[in-house]
Amino acid sequence: MGDFTVLEVKQSIFADNDRRADELRSELKSKGLFLLNLMSSPGAGKTTTLTRTISGLKNQFHIGVMEADIDSDVDARSISKLGVKTIQLHTGGMCHLDAEMTGQGLLGLETEGLDLVVLENVGNLVCPAEFDTGAVKNAMILSVPEGHDKPLKYPLMFSICDVVLINKIDVLPFFDFDLEACKSYILMRNPNAKIIPISARTGEGMEEWIQWLEAEVKKWQQQ
Repeated sequence: MGDFTVLEVKQSIFADNDRRADELRSELKSKGLFLLNLMSSPGAGKTTTLTRTISGLKNQFHIGVMEADIDSDVDARSISKLGVKTIQLHTGGMCHLDAEMTGQGLLGLETEGLDLVVLENVGNLVCPAEFDTGAVKNAMILSVPEGHDKPLKYPLMFSICDVVLINKIDVLPFFDFDLEACKSYILMRNPNAKIIPISARTGEGMEEWIQWLEAEVKKWQQQ
């Protein structure tokens, strides 16, 4: 049998992406710009949560939003009505954004004068968790209808997030969702995760989330 070389392509892709992500964070730091990577399954309530978040912070910060999706501009149209700078990113069929794509999005958004940019990542609990986007913080939304066992099924997503929002708690009485068990599963994957139960529809819990994000942005800008 002939000699051959085994090339670990996936490992190389991740290593290159991690380097680009670190470079991007340094660029953000030099500009005092905070980038939040917001992830969830489709239908978990990212856009509704983001709408309330923007309303709660638009008097404190100049905000921009990057809406990532495989196709369509539905979410970007909704967010742009709030009066914040918005750009739609089409991934060309890919189920995630990486650091290079994020960097391209920031250039397209034209971030001069912005304090906070939110990247609403593609709706997926697998692929987005694998790629460092260069964000300062990662947040995810888990909705009650999805079930309390998701941290057991998708460990990577929960392990990389700084904060987990458990959304749609207003419908808890109608679902077999054990909130305390869910919290314990999240902390099993990530003992340092901040867990905030919310209802983006009613506004319950949103103040705690908004205060957390406000404090993190200010901390980043003052470091």
